[in-house]
Amino acid sequence: MESASRVEAIPPGGRKIVLAGNPNVGKSVIFNNLTGLYMDVSNYPGTTLNMACGRYNGDVVIDTPGVYGVSSLSEEEKITRDIILAADVLVNVVNAVHLAQDLFLTLQIIDMGIPMVLALNMTDEAAREGLEINALLLENLLGVPVVSMAAESGSGMDELKRKIDLAKPGQSAPGLQERINQVSPPAGRREALLVLEGDQEVSRRFGLEPGTDREAIYKGRRERVNNLVALVVKESRKGESFTSRLGRWMLLPATGFPLLAFTLWAVYELVGVFFAQYIVDNTESFMTGYYEPALRSLINGVFPPGTVVSTILTGQYGVLTLTVTYLIGILLPLVLGIFLVLSILEDSGYLPRIATLVDRTLIGAGLNGQAVIPMILGFGCVTMACISTRVLGSDRERRIAIFLLALGVPCSAQMAIIIAVLSGQGAFYMVLYVMIMLSVLLCTGALLGRFLPGETSPLLIELPPLRLPRPRNFLVKTWSRSYQFIKEAFPIFAGGTLFLSILEVTGLLRGLRNALQPVTVSWLHLPQEVADIFVMGLIRKEFGAAAILNLQMLPLQNFIVLLTLSLTVPCIASTMVIFKERGLREGLAVWLAVFCLAILIGGMITRLLEYMFSAGFHQTPVLLTLVVFVTVFLWVLTMLSRPRRAS
Repeated sequence: MESASRVEAIPPGGRKIVLAGNPNVGKSVIFNNLTGLYMDVSNYPGTTLNMACGRYNGDVVIDTPGVYGVSSLSEEEKITRDIILAADVLVNVVNAVHLAQDLFLTLQIIDMGIPMVLALNMTDEAAREGLEINALLLENLLGVPVVSMAAESGSGMDELKRKIDLAKPGQSAPGLQERINQVSPPAGRREALLVLEGDQEVSRRFGLEPGTDREAIYKGRRERVNNLVALVVKESRKGESFTSRLGRWMLLPATGFPLLAFTLWAVYELVGVFFAQYIVDNTESFMTGYYEPALRSLINGVFPPGTVVSTILTGQYGVLTLTVTYLIGILLPLVLGIFLVLSILEDSGYLPRIATLVDRTLIGAGLNGQAVIPMILGFGCVTMACISTRVLGSDRERRIAIFLLALGVPCSAQMAIIIAVLSGQGAFYMVLYVMIMLSVLLCTGALLGRFLPGETSPLLIELPPLRLPRPRNFLVKTWSRSYQFIKEAFPIFAGGTLFLSILEVTGLLRGLRNALQPVTVSWLHLPQEVADIFVMGLIRKEFGAAAILNLQMLPLQNFIVLLTLSLTVPCIASTMVIFKERGLREGLAVWLAVFCLAILIGGMITRLLEYMFSAGFHQTPVLLTLVVFVTVFLWVLTMLSRPRRAS
């Protein structure tokens, strides 16, 4: 895919064709169909945070973040605004089901005088909802070409390609041109409209005072949208569809949480049982039974066993053995499973409903509105989630979200390893792990929400319609994500094993183990070798978690290692992003606070469980006791914290 920085490389006679629209209207699907390039296509708000470019015939096609208006109110709108201002042709993609909402942006673009085509997408879903849209009448009223289409199935794409060449400016609001002429020049028509609407950044570019007409312009635009919808949309007397009812059930606590529990059980069976046990058992056996012996035999023929080079390449932390076995034999199947699940949940439209449902539970923990989105994205990649906190509305929200991501949100690869290890220990440790991790997040969030200054804003999120995911979309997405993970992880894993091998051959690894002995042995009651896991975890968390599979420990020790590692600071990539987003000083403070909390909590849980087991408690009473204790503690903490909501 072409980099965003190469937008200016347009062939002679070529045009900049910009795709714009609200979130979840299908822009990325249309982009892929036009350019033949794959992009991360997700039915989830906030996915397209950056611009993507591709070639269509002799033109450059630019995909933009989903926004509800062209202004400077958010980072996405700033990016989209500047791209739209430079567009030669604009393809405005709207959701036929939400026409009353999406046409507001359409009319704003028309008022800017940009040649455009309206892609009326998801008409198949509109028909299922009993909506009939007169596309020809809409075309006449707007004054721009309108294409009825269902992009996911490819319907209407050929017509869209033909009508791109017929793009033209539409019919702007009556009397608007006279007001624009008062501002232009120095600003052009496009910028003049934004100046009238009070866009401060655009006004500063031309040395003009921001206008005060936004409220009047927006009110008139909303009235025009309402009139258009009343004329072109006909709603048949069709009963509520099953998908609409199901989507509503997913949001009600009485039905939503059981549906969520069933979904999590299905995910566990697919990833934790099928991928983590059946698939990994076979791939790991192949790597350790065939690949590693063959490679050692080949290397030992050149470098005798026990030499420095042989140890570095094929020793316990061999660059050519451990790295490849972990990546191909263990992590690749697990990451494929996790990304497959996430892709299906995203494309079905269920993921934002999970965010809405969980938001009601986590409000008391200091999590606000869209902070739920980075938290959920963190289960895919903490690094990506930390970057996505830019969409949050205040610095307070970004600070809370990043701290919680650093503390207790395992990424997909690490989560896969956790499931693989704990599934072999029994359901007790799996339930205990989830309960403790959730409790730590809730308690930390409640305390941050209590003591950090500022207010918590409400969740504003669009719920896309539920749909059956198309196999081609989620399979391509799964493979693309997994390939990208392996590509990025290989040099980091190789560097990590090389670092550990050098520590081993120089004797520094033993010294590091001894230095960490007060933490690993005395405080956490773990074998001395566990120091290796924590060192590797600093490089890549799933790298450290996967190393547990090589150690022979008691089930309780396996649990404590996974719990403590999950709570320790994230991998190098995430740490660097945290430093970038929060600054070096605050980043170091977050790093040290998370590390100390992880060690403290790990030691406390170790002593608590050891005491309860030694006192004769069985697993079920232990869980019940901890559930009652945590529930009471969280209730008291929530009552004391009382997070503030914006009025």
